[in-house]
Amino acid sequence: MPNAVSPADLWAMAHAERAALADDLADLTDDQWAQPSLCGQWTVEEVVAHLTAGASNTRLSWLRSAIAARFDFEKHNARQLAEHRGATPAETLNRFRAIISSTTSPAARQTLAWLGEVVVHAQDIRRPLGLPRTPSVEAATEVARFYASRDFTVASHSVIKGLRLEATDGPFATGAGPLVSGSTIALVMAMAGRATYCDDLTGPGLPTLRSRL
Repeated sequence: MPNAVSPADLWAMAHAERAALADDLADLTDDQWAQPSLCGQWTVEEVVAHLTAGASNTRLSWLRSAIAARFDFEKHNARQLAEHRGATPAETLNRFRAIISSTTSPAARQTLAWLGEVVVHAQDIRRPLGLPRTPSVEAATEVARFYASRDFTVASHSVIKGLRLEATDGPFATGAGPLVSGSTIALVMAMAGRATYCDDLTGPGLPTLRSRL
């Protein structure tokens, strides 16, 4: 079933989530900026720089960077981080604030993917720091539906194959099989490969999902 939410509404959600994250970052200490996130080996500051890079690249500039890195995406990402990270955490935050309302992206037709970027990466930052805010259920629901429908940048569709997912705080539900239930954002983060969010989920399908992560 096609997504009923317009691209303009999806961008508005992404802008709101970026603004909320920027507010959460405003009072971080230097130690907090340097803390590991849930996103691989990246620190909190590196995740913020990654978000800035994603909202600053056109398809052409992204492609040029990828070609220059010989399509070595670890090298490509490292270059992007170096370009968009500031000399200090305050400068990194200012650069992120500057792209809050941006609609620039390397994949103009994948607005849901870019909403997913900020929804997931915001929690990559908030969870380790113990920050209580979560994305809106509306935004998380759109990302959950997108992730459940395909493997895009993460194997989100594959990891839930043969399982039934149901949100306890919103309308998201998908699949057939042993049940996994919990908040919409916990389901999104699990589909994005963040195993720690399995601690927020319940149901007979949870051991299967956890083993796939």
